[in-house]
Amino acid sequence: MVRGRISRLSVRDVRFPTSLGGHGADAMHTDPDYSAAYVVIETDAEDGIKGCGITFTLGKGTEVVVCAVNALAHHVLNKDLKDIVGDFRGFYRQLTSDGQLRWIGPEKGVVHLATAAVLNAVWDLWAKQEGKPVWKLLVDMDPRMLVSCIDFRYITDVLTEEDALEILQKGQIGKKEREKQMLAQGYPAYTTSCAWLGYSDDTLKQLCAQALKDGWTRFKVKVGADLQDDMRRCQIIRDMIGPEKTLMMDANQRWDVPEAVEWMSKLAKFKPLWIEEPTSPDDILGHATISKALVPLGIGIATGEQAKALQFLQIDSCRLGSVNENLSVLLMAKKFEIPVCPHAGGVGLCELVQHLIIFDYISVSASLENRVCEYVDHLHEHFKYPVMIQRASYMPPKDPGYSTEMKEESVKKHQYPDGEVWKKLLPAQEN
Repeated sequence: MVRGRISRLSVRDVRFPTSLGGHGADAMHTDPDYSAAYVVIETDAEDGIKGCGITFTLGKGTEVVVCAVNALAHHVLNKDLKDIVGDFRGFYRQLTSDGQLRWIGPEKGVVHLATAAVLNAVWDLWAKQEGKPVWKLLVDMDPRMLVSCIDFRYITDVLTEEDALEILQKGQIGKKEREKQMLAQGYPAYTTSCAWLGYSDDTLKQLCAQALKDGWTRFKVKVGADLQDDMRRCQIIRDMIGPEKTLMMDANQRWDVPEAVEWMSKLAKFKPLWIEEPTSPDDILGHATISKALVPLGIGIATGEQAKALQFLQIDSCRLGSVNENLSVLLMAKKFEIPVCPHAGGVGLCELVQHLIIFDYISVSASLENRVCEYVDHLHEHFKYPVMIQRASYMPPKDPGYSTEMKEESVKKHQYPDGEVWKKLLPAQEN
């Protein structure tokens, strides 16, 4: 039962000094401190249930996202949760179409990261009140209610409300069996934890050996900074995992178009399934050019929504406007039969995206062919309901909510700049 008026919204800047260990380093982001703008919303309901939402950042700039969350707060405060979920499309549009704030978007950048954090908190609150994890809330939801959560502005030339409803109604067939399958087997994952660019060859070998021991069969390696370095590291990994296991590569938007084609022609010998984000995410034609050039080499393109420019679609739980926007992307991917292989990692991205991809399989795609979800083994210990990986698969979460609630002790300790961790580190960094 949905209840309560939103009486308080707080947001904190939480940062983890991951750069000290080279964790998360790639060709474009060489020293990331995995961070989050952490939003908590409270209601006047007697149950005391709070909604927790995050958006992922890399350290500096988190304070800017915090400012944007505070700028959006007036759209949320004093609203009844029942009214929000009763017209979720309208509420989403209110956040994304603020007549002044959208000027510093629109629907991208800092203001959209902030929107995701707020909406993620609302979904967490709704699911907790219903006593279900978000994936189950979505799976059990009537298709018409799901469609009412989506804003179709800008996408009706590709996906109409009627299209979406038809896809979801077809997804009802065999849904119970697929849910049982997920609960028993989980959703297949791949690991990126072994091969950050900040790791030495010895660390790479050690982590790769451990991952193989733990049953991982799909591995992603970061590339793009130095070709000879990439050749050496890819050789190490391919030799360790053997020819049968799957290797993916990720350039994190480092190259321009001709450079991407040339670089990947050299790395093709290591038989990657895909190259992720080879160039600017906004260069749709560039991705199409790279895609066409790499087809003869058997290499796919993995990135965000791009017309005829990719073979694997990557949703993101924080760059897109929460569940609402991801629903529309999952439905478009189904319409064009493009497999969805989500981004994860960071702070809480695995916790969030597991809900979306499990829902996708049960209610939308009904297929596991060429589908896999990223997993990164960092920072899960700071979450109250961390992801569960078994046999290299995501096991569906059972706790109510969006798995985004952080341990209060971790938040206090890593709050920037006044938390215990940063009080020690900042003076040392200044010296």
